[in-house]
Amino acid sequence: MTCNLDILTVADMQTLGQIIGDSRNVLICTHRAPDGDAIGSSLAWAQYLKKLDKDVNIAVPDMYPDFLQWLPGCNRIFRFDKKPEEVAQLFKNADLLCCLDFNSSSRTDDMKYLIDSFNGRILLIDHHLSPNIPATLTISQPSMSSTCELVFRIINQLEGYEDMTKEMATAIYCGMMTDTGSFAYNSNSPDIYFIISMLLAKGIDKDLIYNKVYHTLSASCLKMRAYVLYRKMNIVNELNASYFSLTKQEMKRFHYIKGDLEGLVNEPLRIKNMKLSISLREDTEKPNHILVSLRSSCGFHCEPMAREFFNGGGHMDAAGGKLYCSISDAEQIAIRAILAYKDQLR
Repeated sequence: MTCNLDILTVADMQTLGQIIGDSRNVLICTHRAPDGDAIGSSLAWAQYLKKLDKDVNIAVPDMYPDFLQWLPGCNRIFRFDKKPEEVAQLFKNADLLCCLDFNSSSRTDDMKYLIDSFNGRILLIDHHLSPNIPATLTISQPSMSSTCELVFRIINQLEGYEDMTKEMATAIYCGMMTDTGSFAYNSNSPDIYFIISMLLAKGIDKDLIYNKVYHTLSASCLKMRAYVLYRKMNIVNELNASYFSLTKQEMKRFHYIKGDLEGLVNEPLRIKNMKLSISLREDTEKPNHILVSLRSSCGFHCEPMAREFFNGGGHMDAAGGKLYCSISDAEQIAIRAILAYKDQLR
């Protein structure tokens, strides 16, 4: 079996070649609360550009999970929340800005003004719906499993596979794995597994990657996750929906660190016939700021609900958003959202 992994048109190839060729200082940025796909795609794309003798930096709005710290190159990522002046200077120095794994500058929070005011060329590589960043070139493929898959396809089409290092392949596989729940969803395309075979040919250890990402929980983290499912999960049986919330005080009780709740919103979907799961948690740094995650299954799609009720969006079955209210008010909004979609959830 052979697969055609090309996704760029001839015109896109020409434009991409020109903006890369004309650039010298490249800045890669991604969304707030970077996940495995955001970090993996950024690291792999950075390494590819460095092989073309570009000066490349990566900037993220804030902290990424501890379970990604082992990825090669993570120690050279700039965090805006820690070094805002340095990140602002990186934007000023760059002649090419690569926006990876987000479709709107609003998803970068406090870094938004730097993207909106950037005067150079912009390359957008993303797999979310409805991109609205005014880029020189937009490579948007919502049907892809991840931005890491997109980055692999682009590098491959640019004839960069032969020089792809094990470190690049590891970063790409990590992002593909985490954005599909270890290939449990959004991963039906045969192309994905053809790409995985090509990554394995680069010497990656997929079992080791899995263990470094998923087998690193602390005892307090596991207790917190159990606490949420036992004490905080609310099930609306007749509507095949669930929601849970977590306050700053509760997270502090369990010594919460970034990434401890990663993937927990998926757990209620393991219940038979469950179609919707909503996670609500207080931001640990901003008052009246609720972070929302939604997951869906069994034919129901949560993305419209994320847009309508939670100031968000994302993928059809994996979306997010924000609320600017108390946690109790957020719970009421979640209930209203569930009731508004009751006919589709039954």
